[in-house]
Amino acid sequence: MMGGCIGLFVLAWGVVRLWSIPVAVGMCVVAMVIPPLAAMVANRRGPDDRWWDDPSGDPQSDEWWDELDGKKRPR
Repeated sequence: MMGGCIGLFVLAWGVVRLWSIPVAVGMCVVAMVIPPLAAMVANRRGPDDRWWDDPSGDPQSDEWWDELDGKKRPR
């Protein structure tokens, strides 16, 4: 995705601007949207990734969170 972003910038101002500056600006706007999308895709969690259920290691804190969630942890 990031290679596509850089490619759009280079093509926009190296080639496309010779024919149409508005199209080159549009290409740069599209390239500007790609990095946030790449970050969201790279950091998303899978459907089976239940990281919020993992115990923290602090027994008192884990017991407190289990009580809030309505779960009983075996002792």
